[in-house]
Amino acid sequence: MSFHFEGYVIVSADGMLADAHRVMPDSLKFEGDKRFFEQALDHATLIVHGRHSHEQQANSPKRKRLITTRKIKAPTVDPEMPNATLWNPAHASFAEACAFADVATGTVAIIGGPVMFDMFMDRYDTFWLSEAPHVRLPDGEACFVGVPERTPHEVLASHGMKPGAPYLLDAAHDVTVTPWRRVG
Repeated sequence: MSFHFEGYVIVSADGMLADAHRVMPDSLKFEGDKRFFEQALDHATLIVHGRHSHEQQANSPKRKRLITTRKIKAPTVDPEMPNATLWNPAHASFAEACAFADVATGTVAIIGGPVMFDMFMDRYDTFWLSEAPHVRLPDGEACFVGVPERTPHEVLASHGMKPGAPYLLDAAHDVTVTPWRRVG
């Protein structure tokens, strides 16, 4: 297996990816970030996420994906999405899930949630951190395990990643995306 791992998340100023109900609110949705995210996923070979994460885009059903769940043991085809493999990491390795999904190389896009991001934290080649500095989500769901005790930047840095130059995605709302890349 030869993979390039990339993570994608947009966070509020307080490091949240969803509100207190575990839903991404409209206040955290920006056209520039949506376009960036959709284009990235269109080029990914495999998308990995938890059962509460989904990009809800026109091309979503066409994308090959692994969806984590505790409801099964062995990898199996998702009965609602034929391009999706249901995967329980407690019972099958990532390699086994990829073999079942018939994916051995390419870009793997990890799109959440926090436990899923954490599972791949030491594998990312690049983590694309989008930030909405004017949005706050009190009592929201943190983007990473360890937030809000630490900032998303501190979590990524603690896993050997360094930020590159940010790109402006939405000038009206100061939304940026910063590529965090593995050092060495």
